[in-house]
Amino acid sequence: MFYNQTIYSVGSAPISVVVADVNGDNKSDIVVANHGSDNIGVLLNSGSAIVSSQITYSTGSGSAPYFVAVGNMNSDNKVDIATANYGTTTMSVLLNRGNGTFLSQVTYSGQSYAYAVAVADVNNDNASEIVLANAGSSNVGVFINKGDGTFYNQVTYTVGTTPVSVQMGYVNNDNKVDIVVANYDSGTVSVLLNQGSGTFASQTTYSVGSNPQSLAIGDFNNDNKIDIVTANSGSNSVSVLLNRGNGTFLSQVAYSTGSGSGSYSVVIGDMNGDNNQDIIVANPGSNTVGVLLGTGNGTFLSQLSYSVGASAHSVAVGDVNNDNKIDIVAANYDKYAIANTSSVFKLIKYWRTRLVLMPVSKDYTIRNIESGQTKCDSREEMSHEDFVSLR
Repeated sequence: MFYNQTIYSVGSAPISVVVADVNGDNKSDIVVANHGSDNIGVLLNSGSAIVSSQITYSTGSGSAPYFVAVGNMNSDNKVDIATANYGTTTMSVLLNRGNGTFLSQVTYSGQSYAYAVAVADVNNDNASEIVLANAGSSNVGVFINKGDGTFYNQVTYTVGTTPVSVQMGYVNNDNKVDIVVANYDSGTVSVLLNQGSGTFASQTTYSVGSNPQSLAIGDFNNDNKIDIVTANSGSNSVSVLLNRGNGTFLSQVAYSTGSGSGSYSVVIGDMNGDNNQDIIVANPGSNTVGVLLGTGNGTFLSQLSYSVGASAHSVAVGDVNNDNKIDIVAANYDKYAIANTSSVFKLIKYWRTRLVLMPVSKDYTIRNIESGQTKCDSREEMSHEDFVSLR
């Protein structure tokens, strides 16, 4: 059962969301890309998952921001914001003033259809770079940080056809951040290894399911190596690629997300506290959220599905209410979103311009999770692309 809902207004067509502590109070805040209103919304957490009304920051007329990411871009240990602006083919950077408010955007030119963005330090200078997926140009652009939160023009690297999701991590364990990209139209993942100075080798590609829309990286078999999972909207599945240990990957293993599910966004997190990474996927075609529990050896149990409203598109994870349990925050392009812990569900709904939080009572728990059974009847709704992108 749910407590009375609390409604929070956001912008039009929230499409991507991240969760991060933007004001340094040790509480997880929400940052959302409002695709239809050309802005970013920041909702500050005032404790116990109570989120304040959004403060909006413009990304420019017609920008249609499609993806949002966060990181420390000017070496002040504050969380800054980067967006991929589909409508204007630009990347925006909004620097944190230090108190959870942000300076006006500075924009940088991308190439055709800027679609997704990731933030990490690629040249080990303690300043985060930005990688932009240029969907219409079949490349990724790397923006090297000048050291003060401003960036040089992008250097592009060819990937597969229609790159729509990008992540960065230590793929071959050489302490250099590598790039991993999901290529929608070619049904592949591209891996670009860092050559040591913030430049990257040519891609190595791996086949996944049809139309991978999103990817996430993490250690699925507890060998301290980065593995890959993709959400495949065309084949109604997620694909898992395990790292051989040297930065190359075994062939995919696919897990069904249900007929017509159209898997769209994927993240990972330990949802049941067993120290194994689980997969969380938004399935807009079946109006469900799926959780695939990890066994710890790189394999996953069959999906547990939870009914949601229409068109779940983006999902993120983090501890929103400081109870040491991972919650799920999702942005739904048309209607709803959810939050969830490993044992307690909370519901956040998105109407076209509204965010609704409905905390649940303490007895509303998932039971018999090891056996794949659940007594939970939670309604969840998520947004397009990935993931309100908790990231």
